[in-house]
Amino acid sequence: MPNRLARATSPYLLQHADNPVAWWSWEPAAFEEARRRDVPVFLSVGYSSCHWCHVMASESFEDPVTADYLNAHFVSVKVDREERPDVDAVYMEAVQAATGQGGWPMTVFLTPDAEPFYFGTYFPPAPRHGMPSFRQVLEGVRSAWSDKRDEVAEVAGKIVRDLAGREISYGDTQAPGEEELAKALLGLTREYDPQRGAFGGAPKFPPSMVLEFLLRHHARTGSEGALQMAQDTCERMARGGIYDQLGGGFARYSVDREWVIPHFEKMLYDNSLLCRVYAHLWRSTGSELARRVALETADFMVRELRTPEGGFASALDADSDDGSGKHVEGAYYVWTPEQLTEVLGAQDAELAAQYFGVTEEGTFEEGASVLQLPQHEGVFDAGHIESVKGRLLAARAQRPAPGRDDKVVAAWNGLAVAALAETGAYFDRPDLVDAAVGAADLLVRLHLDEQARLSRTSKDGHAGANAGVLEDYADVAEGFLALASVTGEGVWLEFAGFLLDHVLARFVDEESGALFDTASDAERLIRRPQDPTDNAAPSGWTAAAGALLGYAAQTGAEPHRTAAGKALGVVKALGPRVPRFIGWGLAVAEALLDGPREVAVVGPGLDDPGTKALHRTALLGTAPGAVVAVGVTGSDELPLLADRPLVGGEPTAYVCRNFTCDAPTTDPDRLRAALNG
Repeated sequence: MPNRLARATSPYLLQHADNPVAWWSWEPAAFEEARRRDVPVFLSVGYSSCHWCHVMASESFEDPVTADYLNAHFVSVKVDREERPDVDAVYMEAVQAATGQGGWPMTVFLTPDAEPFYFGTYFPPAPRHGMPSFRQVLEGVRSAWSDKRDEVAEVAGKIVRDLAGREISYGDTQAPGEEELAKALLGLTREYDPQRGAFGGAPKFPPSMVLEFLLRHHARTGSEGALQMAQDTCERMARGGIYDQLGGGFARYSVDREWVIPHFEKMLYDNSLLCRVYAHLWRSTGSELARRVALETADFMVRELRTPEGGFASALDADSDDGSGKHVEGAYYVWTPEQLTEVLGAQDAELAAQYFGVTEEGTFEEGASVLQLPQHEGVFDAGHIESVKGRLLAARAQRPAPGRDDKVVAAWNGLAVAALAETGAYFDRPDLVDAAVGAADLLVRLHLDEQARLSRTSKDGHAGANAGVLEDYADVAEGFLALASVTGEGVWLEFAGFLLDHVLARFVDEESGALFDTASDAERLIRRPQDPTDNAAPSGWTAAAGALLGYAAQTGAEPHRTAAGKALGVVKALGPRVPRFIGWGLAVAEALLDGPREVAVVGPGLDDPGTKALHRTALLGTAPGAVVAVGVTGSDELPLLADRPLVGGEPTAYVCRNFTCDAPTTDPDRLRAALNG
């Protein structure tokens, strides 16, 4: 039986192309084959930088005996969750409902009608810690399929009925108001960890979307508590091992409460979101730490994730060669005192160990330490520290690098465009804005077809076959809107409009205003996925609400504003109850409560110093969700520029909100006051 993954575009699927398992990709022919052979489907879902996916692959999928059993009794289907988030979401919901937990690799057994009847995640090659072996699971499923088919059909049918009954009903099409947002803040305060920052215990994930809400809430209300939680969390993450102290950028999460030991994979979405958060924190406070982290994270993204085509790769692997041919988690990033001495010499190694918290015992495994930035009593010479960091980074670059998942995911590139455009504008780094434009160009050139429908992924300059989902349309539109504000180029607003028209036409339930993760004309799965809560990135639902609101502010498009308000009804229901899991929706609600404000800057030319000063002041305004248009007087490049004359022949800024406009101003200080608080 052939393995059919060699023709895949997903790096994760290609990692399995040489397995002795006769893998299929997710396609109708796989289920037809299962029906023809009268065998169940074994569905395995993972992604390329997933550590335990690699472990299960090496233990089971590369084992000829296990592969022979799979090939004889199952049709095996491999799915990259990043290419097919819809497939992942539907079956993950089933796994979590049945077992109370989920994760990757995800293991699901299906009937030939794609109905699930048995679930799990990682299974070891031999029984361990109360877990059956993978072979025992396979034998049990095969036995049930052969001898208890009626029971299997009954279980599968019940699961599908239960999933169908889980349609979201939030009972309100009104956006949250002051009361709900205050309750959300109170809920976050109760769950806050004042010693270590962020919320809850281990493992700890960077709460990017909640941090955006806290910063916006502070900007709108002046709440010092909200700002303090955001500031302290950002500082503790930036000082911890979850942040790469040499090369910049954040790992996926911390396995402990103190941010010391990361799960070392680096994801594009995490770094895009966090780059933007730290840039916004700097905008609010002037924090030098926030400035440094925003720029280092942006530079990491451009240096290590940008593809030759101008897009951004999905991830860097957690594992890499430790120098002995063995793949070990974190091998690229950790240091022993001996390794420091080898690179730096004894004296500077002692300085580095003190500065980065490297100990003889180690903070990770086998005496190695993850570099951190502990609070120190003494003062370190900044130039000397930079020299030490430079030498360590150069030495690290000689180590075998972690693998890179080179596929370009539309949604995550949209997040990167927004982060790089804003960071470049704030810190006078036109190269970062250029990188954002390059990624946006790639999305238009490669991912958009003639009807402005999005492809979910591309690789090596070729678009993938999978259709974009709601988060793709929403996050790419968000990136284009940010780019329009930064560059003043109306084409980005126009492209955002094309995408959001698809959202209104193909993803919104007309009666309730609820949103679905897949389009009305997408492949039909056992359930149409629909999740308003944040996961690793903003949910498509709330991301769409934010993009619709921003587009409406730029254009005056009432259908888009109405749809945004209706979509936020779910935030009114969930925000006060589970604020940690709907942070982006709360952030969008803050923008709606504030207006959002519409800022038009006109001048004799975009390079005119006065125009540039007003434009920069507008971009640095902290008013939640404010939109900015800049252009030459009389320009029709952006709708907000219409009928905006110069005052006294000088560059001029106009600020409007809820159909009311302030007096125009030529003074950056007056503009700053109008947009900050």
